[in-house]
Amino acid sequence: MQRWKLCLPGLIFLRLYIGSTILKLHLHTQPQLAMETTAASVLRMVSCILLLVSIICVASSQVSMASGHDSPKDMEARYGRWLSKHGRKYRSKAEYKHRFQIYQSNVHFINHINSQNLSFQLTDNKFADLTNDEFKSTYLGLRRPLETAHQRLQAECSCGHLPAEVDWRKKGAVTKVKDQGPCGSCWAFSAVAAVEGFHQIQTGELLTLSEQELVDCDVDGEDEGCGGGFMETAFEFIAQIGGLTTEKNYPYKGRDGDCDEKKLKDHLAKISGYEIVSRNNETALQAAVAKQPVSVAIDAGSYEFQLYSKGILTGSCGSDLNHGVAAVGYAVEKGTKYWIVKNSWGANWGEDGYIRMERDVKEKGGKCGIAMLASFPL
Repeated sequence: MQRWKLCLPGLIFLRLYIGSTILKLHLHTQPQLAMETTAASVLRMVSCILLLVSIICVASSQVSMASGHDSPKDMEARYGRWLSKHGRKYRSKAEYKHRFQIYQSNVHFINHINSQNLSFQLTDNKFADLTNDEFKSTYLGLRRPLETAHQRLQAECSCGHLPAEVDWRKKGAVTKVKDQGPCGSCWAFSAVAAVEGFHQIQTGELLTLSEQELVDCDVDGEDEGCGGGFMETAFEFIAQIGGLTTEKNYPYKGRDGDCDEKKLKDHLAKISGYEIVSRNNETALQAAVAKQPVSVAIDAGSYEFQLYSKGILTGSCGSDLNHGVAAVGYAVEKGTKYWIVKNSWGANWGEDGYIRMERDVKEKGGKCGIAMLASFPL
């Protein structure tokens, strides 16, 4: 819009030029026919110039919007609204300036991606003032254990006729979206989501279970609370101690704490173990998700994931597994197959806390490695 406004003075000048030229023609003592002919020529010339200027202005405006070059004033106003929305406050002017620069860079990237009319869109969400490295170090906490220590037979795929679509949210097997906060406890949220779904399918009762129990108590092995962990070792722990208690009984704090063993006596949701989905096999994962919500590991370290807003994520991402989430369904939209993935970054991220990720892709491990390390409780 700024480019268009800059064109307005030029357009006004041309209008004034038309009027002054015609006035001069009237004041000169020329034959009437010659004057009319000259005036008509001037009008045609100026009209052509006006048309050309208008085209250039509109094109410049569109290019400006597509490339995300907001004016400094507009960008700062946008940042002010963002700060107010997310309640962000900084300790100093220097920190404000630093975060503003990061925010601007992220907004330019957002505008660049959104201008391409892809199947997904980005937005300046609550992570927009973080660098990608800061984001990854704070919110991605998957710690993959040594393969030699956790070798298990992978389940054979019962991949007969599978439903075209599955959504465990609609079947009442998924609790509300939770928020892990600045704690690398994604592994606990992923495991708990799978256990919540399994318990509901088995009993008909949907319980909101405790991630904090895993963060505080599952620390003698390879899981380290906010320092990261893994869903399979969480399943082992849950089976060993006889289940999980509820979120109400052992509420989430978003930080490491001492294990409250008194609360471990009230385990309402129990599992006997877990099963591994055949690796790098999206059809096997589809078969598993058709039966129950499944814990999956993904590479969520891209800017596209950090700033995701809506749509089916088809953008490039790697397979450096660093985040635990839960696959709670799958479907198809306009010919594009996708997974329905429950995240643990709050309902104000993505599609009310969820992300749709492209399914049946060329990559061996699936989009962002979603089929590489999947497992579910028994």
